[in-house]
Amino acid sequence: MTKVFMRPQSMNDVSTPYCPGCTHGIAHRLVGEAVDELGCFERTIGIVTAGCSVRSWRLYRFDMVLTAHGRPPAVATGLKRALPDRMVFAYQGDGDCAAIGIGELLHAALRQEKITVFMINNAVYGATGGQAAPTTLVGQVTTSYPQGRNPNHAGNPINIAETIASISKGSYVARVALNNVRNILKAKEAVIRALKTQEKGLGFSFVEMLSACPTGWHMTPMDSLKWIDEAMIKQYPLGEFSTPLVTPDSQTA
Repeated sequence: MTKVFMRPQSMNDVSTPYCPGCTHGIAHRLVGEAVDELGCFERTIGIVTAGCSVRSWRLYRFDMVLTAHGRPPAVATGLKRALPDRMVFAYQGDGDCAAIGIGELLHAALRQEKITVFMINNAVYGATGGQAAPTTLVGQVTTSYPQGRNPNHAGNPINIAETIASISKGSYVARVALNNVRNILKAKEAVIRALKTQEKGLGFSFVEMLSACPTGWHMTPMDSLKWIDEAMIKQYPLGEFSTPLVTPDSQTA
């Protein structure tokens, strides 16, 4: 029997560590497929930190580094400057990336560091009980906002992709969603373009992925996928916000 669909070679044969319906696993697979297709397995270093992302260290066969909360862009910067031939990416949640780690993220983007950051935006702190994150939507109920986020005292959610695009003009910046096949295929294109931007030395690259958290949202997996369409994308529109590379030929050149 011929296999037509299989695990990426850059990923270990282990069970998923995530809750039912969580789309972290899809994001991991897209990164693994991109590494395989770009042929950079032996040169790749992934960086993770506290939160749901920490579980990914055992999913990949290439080198993985665990950092302090919020510090992956700083560690990635050091690794890339010391080992410029490596493909270095950080994999972070929105709480980690947009809260405690926002300084490291924005300054890496300002300096045009030749690294890649993948940020999973599920609008909550999924690993610690569903508390509000900087990305929590107005009116969204969380354990820390039981009556919903009120912008009068909690402020408005932050649109990280647009922020980076506005301060780092030479970067590749995109926002994608992981809630249906069409969006997942577009997400893979963005992952590949981000890594190609780094490979060609063109600048910083950042991909924000809207991801489902059924447990933190107190929804069924199917309802959580619908909620991405009905609520999250209204606040966080999909698309590419800065594209120094991204021509069809450049993906395979």
